[in-house]
Amino acid sequence: MQDFRSLYAAFDVFPSAKGASTHIQHFASTLLTHFPKGLLWVLGDEELAETETWQNDIYIQRIFLQEKSFWERVEKYSEQLGFALRNYQNLEIVHFRDIWSGVPLLSNPHKNYKTIFEVNALPSIELTYRYEVSSKIIHQIRHLEKFCLEASDKIVVPSTMIKDFLQKKGIKAEKISVITNGADIPSPQAKPAEAPEKYVIYFGALQSWQGVDTLLRAFRLLQDLDIFLVICASHKPRFCKIYHKFAEKLGLQEKIIWKYRLPKNELSAWVQHALCSIAPLKECSRNLEQGCSPLKILESMAAGTPVIASDMPVVREIISNEHLGKLIRADRPMELARAIRIWNAYPHKAQEIGKNAQQHIQEHFTWQSKKQELLKLYFSLTN
Repeated sequence: MQDFRSLYAAFDVFPSAKGASTHIQHFASTLLTHFPKGLLWVLGDEELAETETWQNDIYIQRIFLQEKSFWERVEKYSEQLGFALRNYQNLEIVHFRDIWSGVPLLSNPHKNYKTIFEVNALPSIELTYRYEVSSKIIHQIRHLEKFCLEASDKIVVPSTMIKDFLQKKGIKAEKISVITNGADIPSPQAKPAEAPEKYVIYFGALQSWQGVDTLLRAFRLLQDLDIFLVICASHKPRFCKIYHKFAEKLGLQEKIIWKYRLPKNELSAWVQHALCSIAPLKECSRNLEQGCSPLKILESMAAGTPVIASDMPVVREIISNEHLGKLIRADRPMELARAIRIWNAYPHKAQEIGKNAQQHIQEHFTWQSKKQELLKLYFSLTN
């Protein structure tokens, strides 16, 4: 039996180039350092050790899943966590990011700990953008979501929109705490040696709801300008093939610089020196009904890089007025191209907006302030 007192569980590889990894880093360290003898239970890959010590006294346990099917992987992950809980009988507080972690944690017959369910997205919505999922499986997933939402002691969400979404599902408002994503003001870095004189940037994952296809269509309308598009994907190159082919079809292969899974400091240098950062979210149920909290927008603003983003409620929770960024109608390549063209013609205006945005992050969205909000929630449960 192992004497862990706190546990943070996530069906995510950690660390990684994805935004989820940044969120896990801040929230997990908050829990596991303030409630010592902590365990971080996450996925691993071929580049990571199965176990290691993190931040001096936090123990990381990584689960390596060889199963090809997503459903087989989540089943194996949940089984292993459920089995391991037999040896973790001194847990006092548990924080989890997904239903695959939540089901074994909440159904544990020896459960004597407080539970926090962090809902950034629900798989009944997210998975339909990645796989062909039958209505029967979606129904089963919703049943698991309902169980986790109702059985957990508290729920944390990163946006008011997600809170409203969960309330419509019957979850009481007082059970849900909104703690948005955050961002740190980065240290100034030199421009990457291979960077072109002028470029706009997109960084992050390339799921369909991110709207990268809209960005590529918009960039086709800007080929008369001496400006490049830099795409820093959080995936390996093989996962980006569909966008490589689409860019070639549009005749953009000479105007796009591709980067993959950049370390945080290298990515920060590319973001800091971009003319602007683009967040072209699509109008879909994932963004308009469920909601999200786009980390790429917060991190761009923190770098002082002006943002052009789709005009929708989740974005307006961050960019609340025209002095903090440019909002345009989603799925409109021509409008996006026009916005980029204007900031290219008036760079001083873009820089002014970037400075305003950076100050806004400093005042309202630092990770330190978000971690303090999270600590208050933890103490309210344990005191």
